[in-house]
Amino acid sequence: WSLPNAEHYALQYADGRQTYITDGEIKNGSILRLTTSPDQEAERLYNGIRSNNVDVKTDSLKKLASLSQDVTFAQEFINRNGLKLIFCIVEEGNDSGEILAHTLKAFMELMEHDFVSWETLSAAFIKKIVSYVNMNAMDASVQQLSLSILENMVPSSRLLFDLVKKEVTVDRLLTHLQVTNAQLQLKAMALLIALLLAATDSERRNIIHSSEPLGDEMAHYLYVLQSVSLNLYDRRMRTSMDPYSQEQRELLQSLRQAAFESESEAPTSNFSTERRRSLAKLNPFVSFQNNSNPAEDLRRAPPGLLALDNMLYFSRHTPNAYSRFVLENSSREDKHECPFARSSIQLTLILCEILHIGEPCSETAQAFYPMFFGQDHFFEELFCICIQLVNKTWKEMRATQEDFDKVLQVVREQITRTLSLKPTSLELFKTRVNALNYSEILKLRQTERLHQEETLAVPVLELRERLKPELLELIRQQRLLRLCEGTLLFRKISSRRRQDKLWYCRLSPNHKVLHYGDVEEGVQSPPIESLTEKIPVADMKALLIGKECPHTKEKSSGKQNKDVLELAFSIVYDVEEYCLNFVAPTRYEFCLWTDGLNVLLGKEMTSERMQTDLDVLLSMELKLRLLDIENISIPDTPPPVPKPPSNLNFCYDFSHAEQ
Repeated sequence: WSLPNAEHYALQYADGRQTYITDGEIKNGSILRLTTSPDQEAERLYNGIRSNNVDVKTDSLKKLASLSQDVTFAQEFINRNGLKLIFCIVEEGNDSGEILAHTLKAFMELMEHDFVSWETLSAAFIKKIVSYVNMNAMDASVQQLSLSILENMVPSSRLLFDLVKKEVTVDRLLTHLQVTNAQLQLKAMALLIALLLAATDSERRNIIHSSEPLGDEMAHYLYVLQSVSLNLYDRRMRTSMDPYSQEQRELLQSLRQAAFESESEAPTSNFSTERRRSLAKLNPFVSFQNNSNPAEDLRRAPPGLLALDNMLYFSRHTPNAYSRFVLENSSREDKHECPFARSSIQLTLILCEILHIGEPCSETAQAFYPMFFGQDHFFEELFCICIQLVNKTWKEMRATQEDFDKVLQVVREQITRTLSLKPTSLELFKTRVNALNYSEILKLRQTERLHQEETLAVPVLELRERLKPELLELIRQQRLLRLCEGTLLFRKISSRRRQDKLWYCRLSPNHKVLHYGDVEEGVQSPPIESLTEKIPVADMKALLIGKECPHTKEKSSGKQNKDVLELAFSIVYDVEEYCLNFVAPTRYEFCLWTDGLNVLLGKEMTSERMQTDLDVLLSMELKLRLLDIENISIPDTPPPVPKPPSNLNFCYDFSHAEQ
């Protein structure tokens, strides 16, 4: 190929490659066009931009925007102080429309090569860019480019972030989100998320809640932004694993290697290299449901390959936590092992359902999570927290393989309850979700069940308090009747701690005398006349239980003494304050007798059995009384009483006989 002055020309190929040629050099490939060398072209365009001819200036800026993608040309143009020309065009503000759009496009392309820092931009230039965003009557292409420039400025410097946050209001970005131009909407969303990512937690809250009049609208657009971003995972979620793909099988194998063959475990680990290798032989894969062919587990879509992506992210970004999870469970009995891979697949599916991945955006929804906007890899980081939660909950529930579905149901509830609190960061989410352990879930379920039955509604609670005295009196009567029937097999404890004699104690029908005495073995209910010992109820001074009883103060063997303490009680009677010592045969009898004796002494019943009986009676009585208003919502406050009528001359006179 022979051309005059060939050293100033270059060949540009169809695939985008560009090669500078010399006289007589021939290149293979499909040539699109012949261009002058970068230094010559940069010089020509530099002069063209300075031209007073509008057409020449426009064409030069248009070509500059195109050629600036080439790093060599960009370097030549910047070396000629070409950026100063662009700054002047923007700062002077004399040009608009096509010229301004080409100028901003060229600036963006030149800055992409990182030859010049964003921090070197002048305040006048930045304010001019901001003004294009804030103008109502402005060319859409100029606004798109201005939003892109600001988006790139925000993460580069704290000073630039503060300036953009101050000058570009959230309300203005919302206005751009309402237009029909999809590209302008996208650029506005990109700037909004750049601001949220660069902000601190408190600043993020201020940005999100800074637009009170448009709160609902703001929430909806944040929801849309979140939904669109999360739906990027939809393709992986719906892609099944290819069992014949060597690449995917190697990724599966890397999970095993990360758990069993890594040498970089933290020093605090209890698993040596030898221990890892022995566990690897017993468990060749990381607990798939189908360990002989783990690819089968990942053929289910959803969650498809997204589950594999999450497992790999967890193993690579938190290797110590990953190894600890797998090795710890590999050391347990098979039935108590929390299967990592199976749990990861199910957890990924749960997170996709909770976050509505793959579902179209609602036109009215406003449910967004503030912490989403503070993470580059929100879904993966959320998975890392939740998969460790699965292991924690598994241990709290002392679960076996048969309990797998039950554990994952609890984990789903832990996640949804914590997300409903709208934590502002993943760290806060992690703290709260770990505090919501299995016992707390059970308590919340019980409370919600009571609310659902409306037993905690204010009017029902008032009714409950009104019913208590009546039901407590019923329990008192039952306790006294039980004392009148008497109880056999109280063990009589003497000063020598002999417990071989059986005796019987009962209350007289008039509740005035306590009869007791020794009985022969086999006698179930001796007549009251055969019980020769008596204590008038009027002489009873106090009731002692447990350690307060005199017959439990002498030390004895641990377990026997503990049993006696739980069942022992004494009656202090007479002026001399003698004690009659009891040891009940069962805890049930202990509760009945201590309650009954407290009733005789005019004191409150304090046993746990009394509280259980009261709860049962209250529940039954409330259900019976509320039966007629089943499925009717009970308001917390009573309805207002209507005003009395102006007169009462509306009564019907029944004295007149009907004709």
